[in-house]
Amino acid sequence: MDNERILVIDDDENIVNILTLYLRSKGYDVVSCKSGSRAMSVFEDARPDLVLLDIMLPGMDGWEILSKIRRRSRTPVIMLTARGETDERIAGLDGGADDYIVKPFDSKELFARIRAVLRRAGSKNAPPEKKLVRFSNITVDLDSYNVYKDDKLVEMSPREIELLYYMGTHINRAITRETLLREVWGEDYFGDGRTLDVHVRRIRNRLGDDNPWRLATIWSVGYKLELLD
Repeated sequence: MDNERILVIDDDENIVNILTLYLRSKGYDVVSCKSGSRAMSVFEDARPDLVLLDIMLPGMDGWEILSKIRRRSRTPVIMLTARGETDERIAGLDGGADDYIVKPFDSKELFARIRAVLRRAGSKNAPPEKKLVRFSNITVDLDSYNVYKDDKLVEMSPREIELLYYMGTHINRAITRETLLREVWGEDYFGDGRTLDVHVRRIRNRLGDDNPWRLATIWSVGYKLELLD
């Protein structure tokens, strides 16, 4: 585990204390913050390997903090909140969160999710692997997490980029929903499969339909990125 550092951002002192004691017992280094307005300065100082982020915070809510983190970092974020509606979970994942767990939570489940997210993120000391795919008028650069259409930068969330990259490496092949969730979200993904459909829809909207390719729905199977020319 190499003493990975977890930043807990939650205004509930009891939850912060419980998480701190529990995570330290598992060997993690824990830093906490109880104010949304201070969250980003603590994040910059702590340089955590993972963030546990509550949504309802004083000063700045979790959605805004998540957005700010994603503009400058790929640090894994698990949303930690009392809200459990499907739309809330999808909004968090679509905004760049890596997972979502609802309070009250089981400590063993939380630990399993933390381990899964950190595994997916990979070791911070691992040597970089160049990941670039091009098809038609699209370039997906997974090293910089950038997508270009006709050489113009297109703003996309990290998960949308990862999904487009995976499909771009499997051109003209029908890919099942189960495969996409496993390969993009990871073996240990616990979330709602509906989030895949949301991400595909967002990719289509961001890249438009004036392309020599299409992201086709294969009913009862999954999706296929197919070239049209």
